[in-house]
Amino acid sequence: MEKVAFIGVGNMGGALARAACKAVGPDRVVLANRTAAKASALAAELGCAVAKDSQEAVRMARYVFLCVKPQGMGELLRGTVPTLSQCHEAGADKVLVSVAAGLRLDSLQAELEGAGYRVPLLRVMPNTCVAIGRGMTALCAREGEDETHVRGVEEILRETGQVERLPEHMMDRFAAVAGCGPAFVYPFIEALADGGVAAGLPRGQALAYAAQTVLGAAAMVLETGKHPGQLKDEVCSPGGSTIAGVAELERRGFRGAAMDAVLAAWRRNIELGG
Repeated sequence: MEKVAFIGVGNMGGALARAACKAVGPDRVVLANRTAAKASALAAELGCAVAKDSQEAVRMARYVFLCVKPQGMGELLRGTVPTLSQCHEAGADKVLVSVAAGLRLDSLQAELEGAGYRVPLLRVMPNTCVAIGRGMTALCAREGEDETHVRGVEEILRETGQVERLPEHMMDRFAAVAGCGPAFVYPFIEALADGGVAAGLPRGQALAYAAQTVLGAAAMVLETGKHPGQLKDEVCSPGGSTIAGVAELERRGFRGAAMDAVLAAWRRNIELGG
């Protein structure tokens, strides 16, 4: 596997870098960050290399993950054009991988017009669960992109969890469910635990029970292939406590609120990409 650079080592960039070190080895991973000390600290922890700036990171690696906020992507790409052009002239073309929500491949390419060639570009949208190898990541590429580039990115991300190829028009929808979804699930886990505390359970136990229950319920959906509605029905006995709780969730608009959260996140993704 050729070298991989991560420009930006915040929560997501750092998590992807950790997974890449497991997948391809720390000797093939390079880190760069606007705050150099942050990249140096993570590199020392992981045993990988650190670049002094984004340009050096591009020169050092074949695959370059751009792990910056959407608002900062244009500046980063424009600043990278001279280095990309120099590498191209030297016969060392790069593969760029955007991790920015909402930014389409055509808009990214527009920022690279001065590179003098059609830079290989892909997009990935991971969620934060990649930090423990249980993430859900979407991957897309432009039509006609070299299959070796796509497989290369899949190899780099293989320790992050599940990686699925999607057409680009589905990426914002995916991000609203899987990218934002953990932040919707955590308050639910906290609320379950709070309910347990209100019923008399110690806080630590209530939180552990709630988290394990959500983990187990998710595994049931994935491993049995049953519809969540069917699994719910299998727990609800006639006149029992579970159906009483489900009825209360319905009265409080639980499902509608969850759906509205996803739709709000989807609309914001579109705004960010505009």
